[in-house]
Amino acid sequence: MKKVIIIGAGPGGLAAGMLLASKGYDVNIFEKRDHIGGRNSLLKVGDFSFDLGPTFFLMKYILEEIFTETGRNLKDYVKLMELNPMYRLKFSDKKEFYPYSMENNEKMREEIQRVFPGEYENYIKYIEREEKKFQSLLPCLQVPYDSFLDFLKPNFMKSLPYLDAHKSIYNVLSDYFTDEELKLSFTFQAKYIGMSPWEAPGTFSIISYLEHKFGVYHVEGGLNKLSNAMGKAIEEEGGRISFSDPVKEILFDGHKAIGVLLEDGREVFGDHIIMNADFAQGLKSLVPESLKNKYRDTRLYKKKYSCSTFMIYLGLNRIYDNLPHHNIIFAEDYKGNVEDMSKRKILSEDFSFYVQNPSVTDSTLAPQGKSALYILVPVPNNKSDIDWEKEMTDYKNKVLEALEKKGNFKGIRECIEVEKVITPKDWETERDVYLGATFNLGHQVSQMLVFRPHNKLEGYENFYIVGGGTHPGSGLPTIYESGRIVSKIILKEK
Repeated sequence: MKKVIIIGAGPGGLAAGMLLASKGYDVNIFEKRDHIGGRNSLLKVGDFSFDLGPTFFLMKYILEEIFTETGRNLKDYVKLMELNPMYRLKFSDKKEFYPYSMENNEKMREEIQRVFPGEYENYIKYIEREEKKFQSLLPCLQVPYDSFLDFLKPNFMKSLPYLDAHKSIYNVLSDYFTDEELKLSFTFQAKYIGMSPWEAPGTFSIISYLEHKFGVYHVEGGLNKLSNAMGKAIEEEGGRISFSDPVKEILFDGHKAIGVLLEDGREVFGDHIIMNADFAQGLKSLVPESLKNKYRDTRLYKKKYSCSTFMIYLGLNRIYDNLPHHNIIFAEDYKGNVEDMSKRKILSEDFSFYVQNPSVTDSTLAPQGKSALYILVPVPNNKSDIDWEKEMTDYKNKVLEALEKKGNFKGIRECIEVEKVITPKDWETERDVYLGATFNLGHQVSQMLVFRPHNKLEGYENFYIVGGGTHPGSGLPTIYESGRIVSKIILKEK
């Protein structure tokens, strides 16, 4: 029986582990922490439950397919709830927009007509072209890119008219819509990959399409339950997940990965080694310096990375039942705010932020009559000169003030029972996220497809990576897909 060692029990490693265990491989996952999920894990603060990271469940069919491939049904493991409207968008002029998925087309037509009169036909044009774009790009996101010859494959050649890599997401949406705030409604999703819509390649205009096409879902108990379900499936297949069991170093014979050295001194050997740690942090800390090739520490630092996030998790003694599950509040000068974050590397006085108010949907996250509130503010990563030890308290207070005044969470300070703050520095030092870049490597054209670290890492044998730092990129659906790609590579190498 072939042995697979997976470093880290995050979503990419869990996807690969599920698929390989179901095919008869001996799967052993070593997880540094005492819980499953990586950034897709449960955060408990007192009696309140939060998702540590992702809160939007998109493209659920990818995970459904992975469960089906192992002979399971995802719905047997978690309870899914579709959200419609998908979210609330609040603009600087106090205008609010509540988009619906395509299954609720009539409500979407009415909502666009209410907020952006005359733009509905443009919305239909957007949906029609992005559907063609998605269908042409999908095959390209399900296979590895190991050499420039992969660009000559038929699927990639067919996708060329739709790549839009020469444009930004904002420019692509400007081809459809005239109203600036409506453009923002379909470009803010660039934040899902930690980038500016004025810089992210136009290829990613499909992200907003995917929301509208497949819907936005919540998982009862939080999206962290997806990781629990995957872990359960692995154990059902005979795989093992060892918690509080950190890997100190990957063992090599030349450039062939042969096993891992654990912190307690044990050596465990395997036929395939999959790294599910944060890509740059994992390469920096787990690969011996003498074996680092193009990914030496100095080169890793020079790469382009996503933004970071300033997080506040609040346990409240009330429920804001007049406000929806997902809320995005735009800065008055949204582009200026994004440029402060991505170019000037400073904190904006006027900032955009996201609020998840899941207790209006899910009563399991907090005691009766109370709620769990999740606030995310995109901020510069740790290549900035921001001293978070000095800034944290003042910035938290600014966010709470904005939450009350701009987000409509009135009187929130008086409702707080417990709180937890995570700064970019915390992401790096406590959560092993390189530079605190919570969305991993940036998704510039120069860091996509063959230019991104390969799923079977170039320069090594038997060494594979999954997660947001490899192809096809960051975000839960694509991270799951990275695990599926790696499992297919290993299965072919039998």
